[in-house]
Amino acid sequence: MNLDRSNYDERDLSQLIVKPLFFGLGVNIVIPVALLMVCYYLTNNSMIDNKLGDFANILFFIFGAIAVFGAVFSLWWYRKIVKRPMIRKVETFDDDFSSELVKRCRPVFLLIASIALLGITYFFLTGRFYETVVFVVFSFVVFQVVRPRFGSMRKLLKHQEKLVKEGKFLID
Repeated sequence: MNLDRSNYDERDLSQLIVKPLFFGLGVNIVIPVALLMVCYYLTNNSMIDNKLGDFANILFFIFGAIAVFGAVFSLWWYRKIVKRPMIRKVETFDDDFSSELVKRCRPVFLLIASIALLGITYFFLTGRFYETVVFVVFSFVVFQVVRPRFGSMRKLLKHQEKLVKEGKFLID
């Protein structure tokens, strides 16, 4: 089998990217926006009160620190997990790459989504909508950094080809 993927056309890359990208969009964009809309509705109808009083300010910074740590960890983790071998056999290169990419992106995308959930949790404890938006937007930005792109997939494919040529395969 020819492992030269240098002339991969955009359609092939699109098929490799589509599953993890759609999962990430659903978990990191659609669900947080839907929850944010619920929070906005509750804010406009004054249904949520600040249950924490002055501690709400301290909790915002605690949650903020957790969110920053989660963002840095997810960036580091994503870079680490895609560097490991993803291919089981040369003959199944494309299928192995696609399925492993989805498996490895899911936990990272869920970790990023937890940043938005911190904001939603903060809202239900404090009733502060604008601070909630900060957490959700921050999770959007982190997702934009790690989401699959054509350029990053080309580099990742080249890296996986190099690992295969060196005889390094995924072992279950």
